[in-house]
Amino acid sequence: MSEPLVLTGDSLTLENLVDVAHRGRSAVLSPEAGRRIDASRAVIDRAVREDRVVYGVTTGFGKFSDVVIPRDRLQLLQRNLVESHAAGVGELLPSETVRALMLLRANCLACGFSGVRRQTVELLLAMLTAGIHPCVPCQGSVGASGDLAPLAHLARAVMGEGKVEFRGKTVTAREALAAVGLVPAVFEAKEGLALINGTQLTTSVGGLALARLLSLVKAADLLAALTIDALKGTDVAFDRRIHAARPHPGQSVSASNLRSLLAGSPLRESHRDCGIVQDAYALRCAPQVHGTVRDAASHALRVVTTEMNSATDNPMVFATGPDGEGELVSGGNFHAAPVALVFDMLTAAATDLASISERRTERLVNPTLSGDLPAFLVNEGGLNSGFMMIHVTAAALVSECKANSFPASVDSIPTSAGKEDHVSMGPIAARKLARNVANLENVLAIELLAAAQALDLRRPLRSCPPLEELHARLRARVAPWVSDRYAAEDVDAAREVLVNGIGDLLEALE
Repeated sequence: MSEPLVLTGDSLTLENLVDVAHRGRSAVLSPEAGRRIDASRAVIDRAVREDRVVYGVTTGFGKFSDVVIPRDRLQLLQRNLVESHAAGVGELLPSETVRALMLLRANCLACGFSGVRRQTVELLLAMLTAGIHPCVPCQGSVGASGDLAPLAHLARAVMGEGKVEFRGKTVTAREALAAVGLVPAVFEAKEGLALINGTQLTTSVGGLALARLLSLVKAADLLAALTIDALKGTDVAFDRRIHAARPHPGQSVSASNLRSLLAGSPLRESHRDCGIVQDAYALRCAPQVHGTVRDAASHALRVVTTEMNSATDNPMVFATGPDGEGELVSGGNFHAAPVALVFDMLTAAATDLASISERRTERLVNPTLSGDLPAFLVNEGGLNSGFMMIHVTAAALVSECKANSFPASVDSIPTSAGKEDHVSMGPIAARKLARNVANLENVLAIELLAAAQALDLRRPLRSCPPLEELHARLRARVAPWVSDRYAAEDVDAAREVLVNGIGDLLEALE
């Protein structure tokens, strides 16, 4: 087990998020983060003692912001907030996503602008360490004022309410907390609001999808090279001078990868004098398309990294002295526009990557386009259908990606009696991105199957070492297609190879 991740509020990376979500890493507060939390809490305590009117601390919420709540009912105010806002519906988030959600909320609180007690943050992190994962429905947030409904389900578990996943079972939060010696929180002034007011559902779902996309765009270069070689394509379009003349960073990287992957291929040399001048766009323009996706993902990574290390609740607490001096200032950092827009962009980018991959698969299986390869990459066509329906699956997935690509962030529905009159729809953008990335994995897996089959049909000619290694990794799981068989298993196995079996090959690429 790796050492716990130390949360500072400003140093979380996407790799950290993946470590905690998928690899079970725990997290703790840094001493400095703890001191900032304590200082902001002192400001809240002083405001309560002085009976100051502060939104969400001594007032109601949204349209009820002008209703002042008596001091003796402030605990009830926070409990009521959490209970009433836990209105999510739909499928439960996977435990990995919930872990990311818990981590991001804790890191937001670690910034020291939220006014919670240190013990509340430590309880949330102790739940993460113990593997107590709140049951959080995926729908119900419009992305401002934060991801209220999903985060309220998280906050209920911190209070000992609701259901959680724990040790492979669904149990009550109170049971799970008791099993590991933890005591449910009783939220004091501001704490319920601090736990639910933010962009963490949007950022956790979209951030984990981004991490997968960053890997898949490298895999797309690898698969494009395999397909190009199997189709007896040319590498002239990847000439360094061409891409230097249009120096988009991602394009240059993808072109460089394709050059190195295809260098010295005996299969390429076998047809160098065939007379074909240039390939179809799906082959020739791979650097331009893949590179654009790279650049979009790089921009998104910067935005997501900033968001993961930001305070996104309201009001914000700015401590200025040792005895609770400070200000509480209302703002709008809970609005998820920054991440909603980039997740919509990435959803379209994933669609484009899937689309060009499907076009390459079409060229592999269509005898009109593949040259001398047999129709649908199988002998005895007619008796055997070969890759006919596997390609149809890819086409269906690409069409679904296109349907998902209408941007969620262009919509807004006013809520809270018009008080919250412009929202981001960030969670919808994030979920669509996650669906498209999952579709992309399968589309690329299908290209891998088809390109490997085409390479088998080219024997005894061989490709270059990295592409032969990719072929060998697949063949260790999936046999060549000699006659028709159950196809879905092959797609699943190829996806597993793509996602979990070629990490070292991807690391060798730029």
